[in-house]
Amino acid sequence: MNDYTTSSPSNDIFSSAFLLGNVGAPFIIGLAVGYFAKKMLKTALFVGGAIVTLLFIAESYGVISINGAALQDAASLSAQAAKDSGGFLLDHLAVITSRGVSGAGGFYVGFKLG
Repeated sequence: MNDYTTSSPSNDIFSSAFLLGNVGAPFIIGLAVGYFAKKMLKTALFVGGAIVTLLFIAESYGVISINGAALQDAASLSAQAAKDSGGFLLDHLAVITSRGVSGAGGFYVGFKLG
């Protein structure tokens, strides 16, 4: 007679089903979102830099006149919008994934890799 006690997958925290569903999948989702967020931020900075450069060129040719304070205010608003967007993404990752820590960790790793 065998007196083995087997644990069901729902009680075994080291089972592959538990780890994949509660740690692996949220990490991968966070990784993908973080990577995408970094790439989009780089693209937005590239386009914004190109626009500002064109404005400076147009000003040097006398086509337009640029108010430096207004340009600095626009840059501050853009930085705040990017910060709010990152917080929004992290909040949604915490809601979507059952374990917010692995999703947030994946986001930071994806953002670092992006």
